[in-house]
Amino acid sequence: MPSQDSNRTSSKQSLEKLIETLELSDLQKQFLRSRWLEQVSWMGGRARNARDWYYRLRLTAIIGGIIVPILVGLNISDKNVASYVRWGTIALSGVVAISSAVEEFFHYGDRWRHYRHTTESLKTQGWQFSQLSGLYSGYKSHQEAFSNFATQIEDILQRDVDVYVTEVVYKKEKQKEEGEQELMKGIIPQSPTDNKASEKNIS
Repeated sequence: MPSQDSNRTSSKQSLEKLIETLELSDLQKQFLRSRWLEQVSWMGGRARNARDWYYRLRLTAIIGGIIVPILVGLNISDKNVASYVRWGTIALSGVVAISSAVEEFFHYGDRWRHYRHTTESLKTQGWQFSQLSGLYSGYKSHQEAFSNFATQIEDILQRDVDVYVTEVVYKKEKQKEEGEQELMKGIIPQSPTDNKASEKNIS
């Protein structure tokens, strides 16, 4: 079976050949290569990388989370074996916790869906432009449709940046703030008035 790298190379070469068949100026073709084809290739790679990490970390957390309770529930009479199982359970619990924490911090699932959506949007615009269909069905030639196509591509790329900043970065900042708040709760003792208020609520 051909590797993913060879499939990506073949797909990119096919798209480059498609660009060459379009009746466009050299400058316009250069735009297609640098602002459309390169972005499709780059974001597709980022999506696959994020997807692979998401699957690795999630599967590790899921499978480990299932195995740990089974190991804990084992009743082993041999002390040596029981010791190995206990330490193995502790190690596996740590791996599960680390996998969950890393995935939550880097948001590989969110990144995968984000890059995948952007890649598909770019591909859709490219195919519609090449066939003069969809948004470009009212144009008689690729030359006439090119200005609209370039605008659509730049809008998609700009939205990609905006979404990344507002979603991925915002989530990281929110997690950081929540962590700092929890840390401050542990450092700053509760005031007597807060204790009295809590006692009234309990009574």
